[in-house]
Order: sequence, then C-alpha cells, then structure tokens
Amino acid sequence: MFPKLDEPTAARAQRALARADERLAGVIRRVGVCPLRGKGRPYAYLLRSILYQQLAGAAAAAIEGRFLALFGGRTPRPEELLAMRRDRLRGAGLSRSKVEAVRAVAEAVRSGQVREKQLWYLDDASVVETLVQIRGVGEWTAHMLLMSSLGRPDVLPVGDYGVRKGAQLLYDLPELPRARELEALTANWRPWRSVGSWYLWRHPEILQSREAVSS
Repeated sequence: MFPKLDEPTAARAQRALARADERLAGVIRRVGVCPLRGKGRPYAYLLRSILYQQLAGAAAAAIEGRFLALFGGRTPRPEELLAMRRDRLRGAGLSRSKVEAVRAVAEAVRSGQVREKQLWYLDDASVVETLVQIRGVGEWTAHMLLMSSLGRPDVLPVGDYGVRKGAQLLYDLPELPRARELEALTANWRPWRSVGSWYLWRHPEILQSREAVSS
C-alpha cells in the first residue's frame, strides 16, 4: 500500500515545502495547516465528482441531494444504480451525459474493471490509467481522486485551473503555466506536491482577502 496523507504526514510535508520554496513558505505561513487527507471510497468519490462537473457548488449540491434521495439518502451500490431507470436519474437533474457517466462508473466497479481495494496498491500513474478508461472520467478527476480519496502525497494536477492560477500568481508569470512549466516549477516540491497544490489553490484567496482589507 502506498503512503497516505494523515495529520503527521501533512505536517511533515508543510515543513519540507517551506524549506524547499521560499515563496511557497510565505503562503504556508499565512494559510496555516493543510487539511488534505485521504478519505472516502473511490467509487463514491467518482460518482460525486461526476455530479459536480461543470456546475457551481450550490447547484451541484442540490443535484447530489436529489440523486442520493433516489437511494434512500445514501450512495447506491453499483447494481442499484444500474437498475435505476435513466428517466428517474434525469429527473434528479443529471444531464444525459452524466447519467451515462455514473452508470459507466457503476458498471466498471460491478464488472471488476475497477477494483476499489486494488486502487490502494497501484502507483499513481496506474490509477490514472485505470480510471480514464471509464466514460466521463478524465485525468483531472483521476488526479482529484488520488489526492482526496486515496490521499496520495505527490500528485500535481497539471490541468487544474486553480493550481495553474496559483502558480502564475506565486511566481509572477505573465500567463498560466502549461503542464511542463508547472512540473519544472514544482520539481523541488517532491514528494509533497499534493500538499503544495493545495496551497496553490488557497493562494489567490489569500491575495484577494489582503486586497480587500487594504482597500
């Protein structure tokens, strides 16, 4: 089984990142403790990530509530989800593409194409390779699952807008960094790039709050 972020590991990561990157050290001091932990079943996480794709938080939460209500307020087992009529899923607010995507996740788990327990023992690249074969699951979703469900400590979601924007602001770049540039900028963060990425997400928020106070 691979390392998993817990409280002592996250604290160790913060100290290491602060030593490795002076600019990031300032963000860490202002933001404080990183709460990123591995939690939740990968199957449930995949369903939720699909429900939230391309939606604002409140709208996605409402759809999630209606979706779970179809199954008594809990995450459905794969066979339960596959047995649910498509029109009822549509009635809960899922688009046609999301209906097919959640069904694809359920089928992948039910058929054994994706074995939840096995994911804990695969390296990061193998997890991504396994998950992106499912309809509706891309690299970004796989990266988020690695960080938030499996708690892997060294994931850099190069396609995430928030991470790219945080890096642009942190390093005073003229534009959003592309994947290779982001990899190079954060090379000395290894093996703690998940935690570093979380601080990049928070960096724009901190800047905005400081500007609001000074205005």
